[in-house]
Amino acid sequence: MKSPAVLKFGGSSFRTLTAYGDLARALSDRVEREGTKLVVVVSGQPGETEQFRDRLNQVNPHPEDESVAGLLTLADTVGAQLLATALHRVGRTATVLAGHQLGLVTNSAFMWARLEHTDSEPLLTALFDNDVVVVPGGQAADTRGRPTWLGKNSSDLSAVAVAAAVGADRCEIHSDVDGIYSTDPHLVSGTRLLKEVSYNIAALMSLYGAKVLHRRAVRLAQKHRIEIVCRLNRAPFPAGSVIGTGGTSASAVVLNQHSIALSYDSDADADIAFAAFHSANIDTIRLTTGPQVAVIGGFVDLEEFQRRQGLTPGVYAGVPVTALRGSKVATHLAAGEDDALHLAQRLHDELQDPNARFPEPVLQGV
Repeated sequence: MKSPAVLKFGGSSFRTLTAYGDLARALSDRVEREGTKLVVVVSGQPGETEQFRDRLNQVNPHPEDESVAGLLTLADTVGAQLLATALHRVGRTATVLAGHQLGLVTNSAFMWARLEHTDSEPLLTALFDNDVVVVPGGQAADTRGRPTWLGKNSSDLSAVAVAAAVGADRCEIHSDVDGIYSTDPHLVSGTRLLKEVSYNIAALMSLYGAKVLHRRAVRLAQKHRIEIVCRLNRAPFPAGSVIGTGGTSASAVVLNQHSIALSYDSDADADIAFAAFHSANIDTIRLTTGPQVAVIGGFVDLEEFQRRQGLTPGVYAGVPVTALRGSKVATHLAAGEDDALHLAQRLHDELQDPNARFPEPVLQGV
């Protein structure tokens, strides 16, 4: 059996229930046209993960990580089952492999778990019996079979891990943008599509909060030499960016409105906090503008995390906005989300001017 095609569809692909039927028909056409089997990784519908978290927090404002991992991943399970039944309706054989069935084994961190081992047998067996195997994104299990979560927006990581397991040499990531842009085109004007991006540049952008791809997914793809093709999530699914060994130096601005910076009393306190976040697999940047740490992407109960770790609590210092030119990086802080948008626009305009000086780190409105 030749390697299947591995595709990932994020939550924005499923804004309505009719989207499942539309995608099922497109997937069925591809099976027919290419004579290949598919592994399709899906996220839950927009807002469903947050709804589960809100319900959990109403029962316990500071739930244990095991409960968070066990409940929040259900949003993706629901999405996977909806797509599977849509595939059945159009006459395709399909099955769902949830995290505990998938063969992805992690440590026992529960949230932001790290992959330790992959058993390809469950996937290969399911592919032998079905046209399409649907995988809920972000799910895995520890060595005791307990559900673990690979972190917020980790469906990319699931897709690349699956591609490695089945021997695919590429992984197709579908989202509401057709590729990686010089900054978020939904927030900033004048953006440019980056058609070829190296693994290193893509990972660097992700580390600072770019939402197109998960950083560990990029590094795993680099390890296994899997090409990542970014596509729009609507037919005819045009490709925009390719991440691989090619790609030239790029200039970009990264703004993730869910990221925040924390300020500590001393460099020593900031170093200790950074080490604690890093050990928990939470993407964090130790800023050079002072005793500050940027926690990337949100979805962390900062107050509870710092309490459990015995840390001196950090004070809100602003929203980080990062300018990149090649491997050169400068992170700036804005007072809030509106200021961050204006700052991102200004920095992006400056970076697109070839005669402009690279922006030095600043604290804006803080």
